[in-house]
Amino acid sequence: MSLLTLSDVSAFYGASQALFDVSLSLAEGEVMALMGRNGMGKTTTIKVICRMLPIAGGDLRFDGHDLRPLPSHRAARLGIGLVPEGRRCFPNLTVRENLFATARPGEWEMERVTGLFPRLEERRNQSAATLSGGEQQMLAIARALMTNPRLLILDEATEGLAPLVRQEIWDAIRQLKLQSGMAILIVDKSLRELGTIADRAVILQRGSTVWSGHFGDLDETVTNAYVGV
Repeated sequence: MSLLTLSDVSAFYGASQALFDVSLSLAEGEVMALMGRNGMGKTTTIKVICRMLPIAGGDLRFDGHDLRPLPSHRAARLGIGLVPEGRRCFPNLTVRENLFATARPGEWEMERVTGLFPRLEERRNQSAATLSGGEQQMLAIARALMTNPRLLILDEATEGLAPLVRQEIWDAIRQLKLQSGMAILIVDKSLRELGTIADRAVILQRGSTVWSGHFGDLDETVTNAYVGV
């Protein structure tokens, strides 16, 4: 049974249509790569799932719940955790305060997220504004985990980071897949790294679903047509 299902979803920014009949389904414990070139609708799809953008048509369900009428905070309470593009940590709050600002009861507590990212324990009393970009990204992921989600959405979680930090974050995502059992929807440009964790992929082109299947079935023709520069 699917945890998240989008069926023929359409959405607009004002008078401009951004999504055209986007469909995907994600099961419990599955990792899906949401792929496509810049501006093709990946972040818009995430905004629709998280109820930050109205849905104009189609069906949107999470664990059997109709998400269409829900505001974003109620969708989050159902178990959707977002790591947004650009991190968006609370700059004037400490690491610890950032983590507890959105925390909900569950197995993901301070000790567990700092076990995943030990640097956060070292910097727990520093303000987020004093962290490096990589540390802020770790904080953004840990903050989403502290909501104890059933679905974790990562939008460009390694973009613009140094190679060593990128690797640390990929290692953490692999741990999440192996140990947490949560579903993960991830947007990233690294096909090599996505290939180590993604079970399936959906590719968007101009706001429409143009390919969907097992990640291992992606071939050079498809990636050159829809993903490559």
